Amino acid sequence: MNSFDFRGLSAFPLTPTSEAGIDERAVAIMVERAVRAGVDSIGALGSTGGYAYLDREQRRRVTRAAVNAAAGTPVMAGIGALRTLHVRQYADDAQAEGAAAVPLAPVSYQRLTDDEVFGLYEDISAAVSVPICVYDNPATTGFAFSDELHAAITGLPNVAAVKIPPAPAEDAAERITALRNALRPGTVIGVSGDWFAAPALNAGADAWFSVVAGVFPGYAVAITRAALDGAESEASRLSAELEPLWALFRRHGSLRVMAAAGELLGLTAGPSLPRPLRGLDQDARHTLEDTLRRLGLLR
Repeated sequence: MNSFDFRGLSAFPLTPTSEAGIDERAVAIMVERAVRAGVDSIGALGSTGGYAYLDREQRRRVTRAAVNAAAGTPVMAGIGALRTLHVRQYADDAQAEGAAAVPLAPVSYQRLTDDEVFGLYEDISAAVSVPICVYDNPATTGFAFSDELHAAITGLPNVAAVKIPPAPAEDAAERITALRNALRPGTVIGVSGDWFAAPALNAGADAWFSVVAGVFPGYAVAITRAALDGAESEASRLSAELEPLWALFRRHGSLRVMAAAGELLGLTAGPSLPRPLRGLDQDARHTLEDTLRRLGLLR
């Protein structure tokens, strides 16, 4: 296993996708912006990167574009798929294209059992030479990990991190502590749900897998550095400033909001979401534009 460290801030950029194909140039632009802002890694082909909507060749091209644009900053490349056979193929491709790690979500159509999910990670951990992050995202997969299952999976070779979904801010310390006590020592705990990042980092989480950092990396870098440097009140203050944006994430979904933001910034042309996904309606887009202007994120 290589020495990739999941700690710190990982920016999860969009993969702008229309019915005509993917916009690799836009992927590269967003990766370059994040790298210049000082993120610790790039998370290509996460949920924001639309991995579930892309075929094998498109995934390869996105990973290649991200690795090339990252210019030495490590890149994670998501490998989730319905069948273990395909997960293994995507893992092989990600490694061949230079990915330093692979987040893996238990994607399903038939509801998976705990034994089946453990078996997925068992099979893939034996097949890869780069670290795996257990990608716990019940909002999209429909599967909820128990801490006991997380503990069993992190006992497998090559499994080095878990990414957990958001919890209420007031429960952050209890959630991080309970999970830390369950996992193999040294396992990195990463968080998603951008509004949960500051409370979780302040409570001892190691990493933030950030949607907003894919389009507005500067703010995410500032929040992460403050939290990891022990400036808890500053991290909380900076996150609170973005609450109008977090509210739009919770209302419309962060993917739709960031797709519209990328279009408003001119980072990609619209439409940038694959059908059947639809972008924000006109009213929501105007609200987003006003919000970004008030926050100083759009001029």
